[in-house]
Amino acid sequence: MTRVMSWIRRLPMLVLLLALLRAWELATPQSVSAQKGLVLLAPEKGSNHVSVFDPLAGKLLYRLDVNAGPHEVRSSTDLQTVVVSNYGKEKPGHSIGVIDVPGKKVVRTISTGRYGRPHDMAFLPGDTRVVVTTEEPGALLVVDLTEARVVETIATKQRRSHMVALSPDASRAYVTNVQSGSVSVIDLAKKRLIEIVPTGAGAEGVAYVSTTDEIWVTNRVADTVSVIDAKKLTVVATIPTPKFPIRAVFVPTQNLVLVSAAQSDTLYVLDVTTRSIRRTIAMPGMPTKPVTTRARLFGDSFSKGAAPIGILITPDGRYAYVANSYADVISVLDLKSWKVERLIEASREPDGLAWGRP
Repeated sequence: MTRVMSWIRRLPMLVLLLALLRAWELATPQSVSAQKGLVLLAPEKGSNHVSVFDPLAGKLLYRLDVNAGPHEVRSSTDLQTVVVSNYGKEKPGHSIGVIDVPGKKVVRTISTGRYGRPHDMAFLPGDTRVVVTTEEPGALLVVDLTEARVVETIATKQRRSHMVALSPDASRAYVTNVQSGSVSVIDLAKKRLIEIVPTGAGAEGVAYVSTTDEIWVTNRVADTVSVIDAKKLTVVATIPTPKFPIRAVFVPTQNLVLVSAAQSDTLYVLDVTTRSIRRTIAMPGMPTKPVTTRARLFGDSFSKGAAPIGILITPDGRYAYVANSYADVISVLDLKSWKVERLIEASREPDGLAWGRP
């Protein structure tokens, strides 16, 4: 009888513990389930390799050697194939690498021929072909990953073609041109340039905003974001965004566009509806690892701070991973609390980011 009474007295505490455990189980999937089983790939352009991390633990799992100056990475639909652009360093690069994520290896390197400084990429439907921007000369290439060759070349007729975004049906590509301050609109079915839209000096980052059928472009020299109507192909709004806005990523779950500003160590949160800055978030460096511009690809002419560039959203839209190139860290930003939750130490100049599924 004594034992029974003792057990009964403990019931409230047991009920409380079970309730707390249940609450933890319900909360955890919202914040981490979308990242479980994934790896984070980060090309580090100062080290000639792609680093692969556990995104939750922030632990480096392994590195893959690639050609000089890797800048951007993009994932296939199943996240098992990742392409990396070998941009080059002092000399222009002329290739892209193909990574088998489950196999943990680079399975092929595909030449871009006379087209140098390949930079951004996007998978086309079916995941057997990708489009690739090149700066020297300005072009958009269509590369067949199975045949391991360039199958189409479309001139942008602009200088230093850099980033690319696709329309939702992948019928059009929107290519930013840094030196021309413009966007080249390409019809991918007809394989031809259909329009050049001037935006602003240093046009670089680009995101397709599906809720409004707009293309948002960061103009890093003009310190603005241009909003292009996808049907009319005209600029319908210009948003002041200092200093050096360099990348743009659309967050459909919140109808926001995140913009990294490399010279102000800032991530801007832009409201799609009001076309205004809703929040400004500082991108910190690693406290034990001082920011330095020494031996950087662009020296101190690019930035003297942390230099946030690449932005990657988790599949559930809960977190943003931001590559701070000169701080050699990746910030993990909670998109609900808008706090930098933690930092992942990288090696040398992280830039683009991509998810992979082993």
